[in-house]
Amino acid sequence: MTALYVPFLIALLALAYAGYNTFRVLSRDSGTEKMINIAKAIQDGAMAYMHRQFKTIGIFAVIIAALMAYLLGWHIALSFVAGALFSALAGYIGMNVSVRANVRTAAAAKNGLPAALDVAFRGGSVTGMAVVGLSLLGVTGLYLGFLQMGIESGEIPHLLIGFGFGASLISLFARLGGGIFTKAADVGADLVGKVEAGIPEDDPRNPATIADNVGDNVGDCAGMGADLFETYAVTLVAAMVLAVAEGFSESYVLYPIALGAVAILASIIGSNFVRTKTKTRIMAALYKGMFVTQILALIGFYFVTKWMIPASGSPMNFFWTTVVGAVLTVLIIMITEYYTSTKYRPVRSVAQASETGAGTNIIIGLAAGLESTILVVLAIVAAILASYSLGGLYGIAIAATSMLSTTGMIIAMDSYGPITDNAGGIAEMAGLPEDVRNVTDALDAVGNTTKAVTKGYAIGSAALAALVLFQDYNGALLKAGQNLIFDITDHKVLVGLFLGGLIPYAFSAVTMRAVGKTAHSVVTEVRRQFKQIKGIMTGKGKPDYKRCVDIVTKAALIEMIVPALIAVLSPIVVGFLFGPKALGGLLIGVIISGLLMAISMANGGATWDNAKKYIEDGHHGGKGSDAHKAAVVGDTVGDPYKDTAGPALNALIKVINMIALLIAAGVASWSVF
Repeated sequence: MTALYVPFLIALLALAYAGYNTFRVLSRDSGTEKMINIAKAIQDGAMAYMHRQFKTIGIFAVIIAALMAYLLGWHIALSFVAGALFSALAGYIGMNVSVRANVRTAAAAKNGLPAALDVAFRGGSVTGMAVVGLSLLGVTGLYLGFLQMGIESGEIPHLLIGFGFGASLISLFARLGGGIFTKAADVGADLVGKVEAGIPEDDPRNPATIADNVGDNVGDCAGMGADLFETYAVTLVAAMVLAVAEGFSESYVLYPIALGAVAILASIIGSNFVRTKTKTRIMAALYKGMFVTQILALIGFYFVTKWMIPASGSPMNFFWTTVVGAVLTVLIIMITEYYTSTKYRPVRSVAQASETGAGTNIIIGLAAGLESTILVVLAIVAAILASYSLGGLYGIAIAATSMLSTTGMIIAMDSYGPITDNAGGIAEMAGLPEDVRNVTDALDAVGNTTKAVTKGYAIGSAALAALVLFQDYNGALLKAGQNLIFDITDHKVLVGLFLGGLIPYAFSAVTMRAVGKTAHSVVTEVRRQFKQIKGIMTGKGKPDYKRCVDIVTKAALIEMIVPALIAVLSPIVVGFLFGPKALGGLLIGVIISGLLMAISMANGGATWDNAKKYIEDGHHGGKGSDAHKAAVVGDTVGDPYKDTAGPALNALIKVINMIALLIAAGVASWSVF
C-alpha cells in the first residue's frame, strides 16, 4: 500500500504548497484605494457568478447522483459526488486567489518586472497545485476508502469512473458558462468601446470593462482549472481501468497514481525556477520552469518504473512511453506557440491581411486555424504508434498519464494569463504611471501566449485520454459478455460515426450562438448607457458596471444548459436506440471530429487575438488605424472560437465517453432498432 499512501501524502503536500503561495500572494501590497475598489468590483462579480453557477450545477448534480445511486449503486454515486465537489473546489480556490493576485501584481509592478512576475506566477500556481492536489487526493482517498470497506482492489477502478464523470460534468458546465460569460462581455466591450467609441480596451468609461475582467477569471482561470482537473482525473482512472481489463497485477493499476505523485514534486521544484529581470525573457522564464519540471519528472518516472513494474514486464518499455508523453507535450506547445505567437508567420500574416479589411483578416485567420491541425494531429499519431509499440494499449494510457502528470505547472502558466490581463486593466483604470503599464503590458503579452499554448496542451491530452476511454468502453462490453468488432462496413457503426462526427458541430453552433446573443445584449446595454448616462465620455458620469455583469451572468447560466444536455443525452439516446456498436461508432466520431474542431478553433482564435495585439504594438498603422479596426472584428469572431466552443469540446468528448463507459453494461445487449 506504499504506492497509495505516499501519493496521498504528496497530494496533501501539493495543497499545502498552494496554501503557502496563497499566503505569499495575499501578504503583498494591494496598491492605492482606487486600485482596491476596482479589484473589489472584479472580485464581487466573479464570486457572485461562481456562487450562482454552483447553485445551477448543484441541481443537475443532485439529480444525476440520485439516478446513479439507484441504477449503478451508491459506491459509484459517492465517487461521482466526490469528483464533482473536488473539481468545483479546485476552481473556486484558484479563482479566489486569482482575483486577489491581479491587483497585487499591478501594485508589485511599481517595483519592477521580477516582483510583478513573482506575484502573478505564484497566484497562478495556486490553481495548478489545487487542481493536481485535489485530483490525486480524490483518486487515492477513494481507493483507500473502498479498500477499507472490503471491496476487492480489482473492482475499485470501475467505481472510480464516477469520480471522473463528476469531474467531467463540472468541467463541461464551467467551460460552457465561463466561456459564454467571458466572450460575451469581451465582444460587447470591444465592439462598442474600441470600434464605436474609440476608447482603449480597459477604459473605465466602458460600462462592460468590469464584466470583461470578471470574464477573464471565470473563463480562463476557473474554466481551464476545471477542464484540466477532469482530464487529469479521467486519465488516471482510465489507465487504471485499462490495467484491470488487461488482467495486469495491482502494481500496474497503481502505477499511474505513482507517476502523478512524482510529477507533483517535480512541479513544486520547477515552479521556483520561474524568474527573470528582462521583459524579453518572460516566456523563456516560464518555459524554464516547465522544462525543469519535465526533466525532474522523467528522472522520477525512471525510478518509479523500475520499482513498480516487474522485470518480466519490460519496465524500460513503460519508462519510454512516459518519455513519449513528455515529448508530445513539448511538441504540442511548440506547434501551438508557432501558430499563436506574434513572432511567427501565421499571426503576422493575419495582421498584414487586416490592411485590406475585416474580410481578408477573417479568411487568413480561418486558414491559419485549419492549417494548425496538421502538425498537432501528426504528433499525436506518432505518439500513439510509438507508445503502442512499446506497451500496447496500456502503453498509450501511460503516455497520456505522463503527458497529464505535469498539469500543475501547465495550469500555473495558464492562470498566470488572466491575472496579468486583469493587472493591466486595473493599472489602466486606476491611471497608474506609464512605467507600471509597461511592466503589466509585457506580462500580459506573454500571458496571451501561455493561455493559447495551454489550450493546445489540454486538447492534445484530451485526445489521448479519450482513446484510452474508448478502449475501456470496449473492455466494459467484453465484461458484459459482448465481444464486439467495430467494423466500418457495419451500418450501425456507420450510423454512430456520422452522429458522433455531427455532435461537435451541433454543440459548437449552440455555444457560438449563445455568445452572439449575449454579446448583442451587452452591446445594446453599453450603447444605452453611453446615450443616457450623461458625462461618461468626459469622466464625470459613472457607468453602471453591475448591469453588464448581471446581463452576462444570467445569460451564461441559462445558455449553458442546452449544450450540456447535448453532451449528457446523446450517448444515452444513441446507445439505447441503436445499441453498443452504434455507441462505439459515436465515441470515435466525437473524438476525431471534436479533436480537429477544438484545435482549429483554439489556435485560430488565438491567432486573430494576437494579430490584433501585434497591430496595437505599432505595426500596420497601430491603434486606431483601419487595419486595427479590421483586426478587432477578426478578434471578435475568434473570441468564442478560442474561449467558448473550442475549449468546451474537450469536456464534451470526455463527458460522452465517460457516460458511455457507465452505461456500457446496460446497452450491451440492447437496441430499439
